[in-house]
Amino acid sequence: MSRPGIKIVGSINLDLVASADHLPTPGETVTGATFAQHAGGKGANMALAAQRLGAAVELIGRVGKDAFAEGALALLKAGGVNLDGVTEDESAPTGVALIGVDAKGENQIIVASGANGHLDAADVAGAGPCDAVLCQLEVPVPAVMEAAKIEARLFAVNLAPALPVPAELLERADLLIVNEVEAAYYGEALHRGGGLVALTLGGEGAVLYRAGEEVARMPAYAVPVIDTTGAGDTFCGALVVALAEGMEEGAALRFASAAAALAVTKPGAQPAIPMRKDVEAFLSDKA
Repeated sequence: MSRPGIKIVGSINLDLVASADHLPTPGETVTGATFAQHAGGKGANMALAAQRLGAAVELIGRVGKDAFAEGALALLKAGGVNLDGVTEDESAPTGVALIGVDAKGENQIIVASGANGHLDAADVAGAGPCDAVLCQLEVPVPAVMEAAKIEARLFAVNLAPALPVPAELLERADLLIVNEVEAAYYGEALHRGGGLVALTLGGEGAVLYRAGEEVARMPAYAVPVIDTTGAGDTFCGALVVALAEGMEEGAALRFASAAAALAVTKPGAQPAIPMRKDVEAFLSDKA
């Protein structure tokens, strides 16, 4: 099988991670944490996930002209992601995510968008045809709307973070991916276009709908949870790869769920994204 070509329009960050016994409540200072920095950003995470899981990926995004850019792009470069569509912004820093992780693997995240907030339609216009396009909402909506014009068999949007978008975007998408918070925000508008809607439910698994009707359901795999950062992005990249390859919908959901499960068993977002062979071995063990 030839590798599907996937273009991903999205954010590129450097994640600054503090791991502690518990996450702070408002006004509380938590000491004794350990610090690490990892490449991140929802767009970059999805790009690396799709690349590691079998696609040929091009990422379209922006970084700053600063020291953080090299770290933010390091694993993408090492992984073979095509970065020709990544622009160096002269007027804004590389995006940063400040992440707190507790002993159970739960997290709190604050994102300073930086150069990601400058991505515009002109950065996306002229992108050539591909098998699938995957976007999310950590970059301006006009860039995502322009991505909808790229010639592709599958146009997918992870509606994260939840924010107002034109009805046209929801109706144009062949696949919308949401968690419970995002599903509540968009409501019935998710199903008006008639495409697939993937709803992730954390420890309860994931469900696929078409036109509001359930077409597949996958319980969560029981795995040791180290860090949930980036698991949702891994799910998105994996699901789009599977559907672009022509997997049946239930099998695609199973594949994406397995990839996300493996992603929570290691610290960090991009460092924890599994390789295709690891997902296939995991699925074989669970058969």
